[in-house]
Amino acid sequence: MPHIMEMMGKARVVVKDGKVMEVEAPEVEWCPLFVKLRGVQKMTQDEIRKNMESRITELGMFTEKRKLEFETTVVAFGASEIMMSGLNNGFLETTVTACDGAGTVVSDNPALVQGIGGRMSGLIETEPIDAVIKGIEERGGTVLEPSNAAINPIGGVKKAAELGYRKIAVTVADPKTAKSLRKLEPELGLDLIIIAVHVTGLSREEAQDILKSSDIVISCASRHIRELADPLVQVAAAIPLFALTQKGKELVIERAKDIQSPILINTMKLPVLPSHKQPKNLI
Repeated sequence: MPHIMEMMGKARVVVKDGKVMEVEAPEVEWCPLFVKLRGVQKMTQDEIRKNMESRITELGMFTEKRKLEFETTVVAFGASEIMMSGLNNGFLETTVTACDGAGTVVSDNPALVQGIGGRMSGLIETEPIDAVIKGIEERGGTVLEPSNAAINPIGGVKKAAELGYRKIAVTVADPKTAKSLRKLEPELGLDLIIIAVHVTGLSREEAQDILKSSDIVISCASRHIRELADPLVQVAAAIPLFALTQKGKELVIERAKDIQSPILINTMKLPVLPSHKQPKNLI
């Protein structure tokens, strides 16, 4: 079974044995984030291949050489960065995320959470890599299904509850999962912070549903998330992160405490979406 990830404008990329086997055309042609980070002015299949190959070379992504722990950040307020700060500051007890080569992982180790997620895009499918699973377990993480590396946020939250955790952040990419987790929360006596990621291409109805069930959403290149979100806090203007609930807002503030550079705090009607900064074309 190959590894499949959607990245850089929702292009589907297939990796096998540490090699990029297939790159589909992206659905978004220009992204301000990749202009800033990598100088990519147009997202082509060639640029996407190069980016995936750099993640394999630099991080060992989808290989036995996967680097699993670091505290350096690529963006100031990404999903892994806010979870890392939440754990470091005692605001969160654990997290449920997805890792290439392992699938769903429960971890309360901030450096492991950042190592797993710092350069993760939309992981669709992965296969078990023994060295990655072992590395996660050595760092105190729990791999939900080591035999098949399933991506199962609901199972991950149930596992975290079994391990005695209550205040849990979990990343989700579809509204049905988010809705199911909200139902599960009171049943298991949990305090979940649901973070919606990889939302590019959601229909209007799906965007409405995921906004209803999430505490934080990273807008990616979603037109409907931008149109429908009614945030309490917005971070950034090009690829905005929206905190939708009080506890989502508080987790973003925990992250803000750890940012070393100056931060502008202001009050205004949200969202703020300058058209020249948004990805082209929003879907």
